[in-house]
Amino acid sequence: MKLAEALAERADLQRRLAQLKQRLQQNAQYQEGETPAENPQELLAEYTRCADAWEILVAAINRSNHQIILDNGESLTAALARRDRLQAEHSMLVSLADAATPEQSRYSRSEIKMLAAVDVKTVRKRADEVAKTCRELDLRIQAANWANSLLD
Repeated sequence: MKLAEALAERADLQRRLAQLKQRLQQNAQYQEGETPAENPQELLAEYTRCADAWEILVAAINRSNHQIILDNGESLTAALARRDRLQAEHSMLVSLADAATPEQSRYSRSEIKMLAAVDVKTVRKRADEVAKTCRELDLRIQAANWANSLLD
């Protein structure tokens, strides 16, 4: 199985676990004289099976990520951490630029004028550069996910 396929399976298992959690909560109580719509014990057993499969899969994905080396010599684990950092930095820069953009909420000259504490143009340019770097890195990560098999 390719690493990309394992990642898709992990996402499916995560969705399934969330659905089972919701169904368990919906069937945790029932009205006296009635029966629950679903058997909570069966749902718990299914949740445990899915959680066990998810744990095994995540461990294999993590082992694979640690072993895979990208074309630039960086481990996949390091590349994933760098991508996460770049995404967080991009989000922060966009938020900063949005917060620093002056709003035209003054109705007269006597009202307080707000000024940007940072150069919005420079911050947005940096955000664009970070986004580009992140996209390029993500392409290398995705290529590695499809080129490499999951380690057992």
